[in-house]
Amino acid sequence: MIEARHLRVLRAVAATGSFSAAARELGCTQPAVSQQMKALEGAAGTPLLIRTGRETRLTEAGRALLRHATGILAGLAAAEEEVAAIAGLRAGRVRLVSFPSGSSTLVPMALAEMRAAHPGTRVSLVEAEPPGSVEMLRAGDCEIALAFRYPRVGADVEASGSGAEWDDLVLRPLLSDRLVGVVPEGHRLAGAGAVGIAELAGEPWIAGCPRCRGHLVEVCESVGFTPRIDFATDDYPAVIGLVGAGLGVAVLPELALESVRAKGATTLEVEPAVRREVVALTLPDLARVPAVAATLDRLERAARR
Repeated sequence: MIEARHLRVLRAVAATGSFSAAARELGCTQPAVSQQMKALEGAAGTPLLIRTGRETRLTEAGRALLRHATGILAGLAAAEEEVAAIAGLRAGRVRLVSFPSGSSTLVPMALAEMRAAHPGTRVSLVEAEPPGSVEMLRAGDCEIALAFRYPRVGADVEASGSGAEWDDLVLRPLLSDRLVGVVPEGHRLAGAGAVGIAELAGEPWIAGCPRCRGHLVEVCESVGFTPRIDFATDDYPAVIGLVGAGLGVAVLPELALESVRAKGATTLEVEPAVRREVVALTLPDLARVPAVAATLDRLERAARR
C-alpha cells in the first residue's frame, strides 16, 4: 500500500537528487530515507529510482507517481486543515430540525450564542414535528432534532421516559413543558383559574399536531369523554385565533404561548396536570462532533433560561 509518508520521501528525493540531501530536508537519517523508498517501490511493484554514482534520478514510473504525489499531498494537507477547522469550531455545519414552538423560543437564543461564539460554524434550521423530525435524524438529514413526548396517561413524567422510542439516540433533556387550557375571554370558565378537563367535555375543541391531538384524546377519554374536535392545526397562532373568536377551547404547551399574543383568549390550569418532555436528540457518533456538542450545550442553556 502506498502511504503518504512514502510520497513525501519520494518528493524530497526528486527535489534534492540524493538520499542524504532528502534526509537533511526531512529531518531524518539517510537509512530511514532508503528504507522508505524500498517500501514505496515494493508497494508500486516497479523501480522508481535510478542510482548512478552520486546521482539519483526518477524512472518513468517514478515521474508518473511524483505527478500524482503532488496532488495527493496537497489534497491531504487541505483535508487535514479542513478537519482541524471543523474540530476547532472554525468551520463546519449543523443541521437542526425543530417543532414550531421550539423554533420560536429555544432555537433563536441558542443559535445567536453559537454564531457569536463560533461564527465559522453554520447552523441551519427546518421545521418538523416528531416523529418526523426523529426520522430525519436517523435518515441522516440532520444532526440534531428537537422533539417532545407526552407521559402515558396514568403515568408520571419519569415513567414516560422508560419506553424504547429513542433508545438508539443520545438524548439531552431540555425542559418539562406544562400544558394549559385556553378558552375564549367570555367563556363561562374564563375566570376560574383552574378547571378539571372533564368540565370542558361538551365544548368544541381545537387540536394541534397529530401527536398532540392523540394525547388530548387519551387524556379526555381517561376522565370519561371523547372530545369533539372541530378544528386541527399545527399553527399555534391559528389555534389562539380560533379560540379568541369563540370557536372552541384548546390545550396548549406553555412554550407555544410564549411567542403568541393570546388576543381574545385566556389561559387556565387544567387537571389532570400534564407536562410534555422536550429534548434534543442526536446520534451517538454525532454527539462527539464539536459543533454538534456546542449546539446541544447552547440549546440546554436556552432551555434553562
